[in-house]
Amino acid sequence: MSMIDYKRIKKECFWDLSFTEKDIEDIINGNEPKQKNFLLEKILINSTKLFYDLKGFDKEELSHFLNHYLVPSFNADYISRRKNLVEVFFFDKPLLIEELKWIT
Repeated sequence: MSMIDYKRIKKECFWDLSFTEKDIEDIINGNEPKQKNFLLEKILINSTKLFYDLKGFDKEELSHFLNHYLVPSFNADYISRRKNLVEVFFFDKPLLIEELKWIT
């Protein structure tokens, strides 16, 4: 498992909640799907080091959460783009963001 910067994740992703770095570490290392999905969403929306932070998740788990993640209507375009970037980076899925595609 990669070295995870819990302090930065707390600052960037949990600024609105009273989570500790230990709470975040416990979620990543734990077995609670709802908590992990919550953490995934917080990272997906707020992290400045999106790919780095998601490396803390087991790849199979990450795939499952992304496949079942429903993009909320609030900030839907922003979140769906970030979700697609994660899918491209980790799972070689097609890039859906037109302005980032290579022109051939």
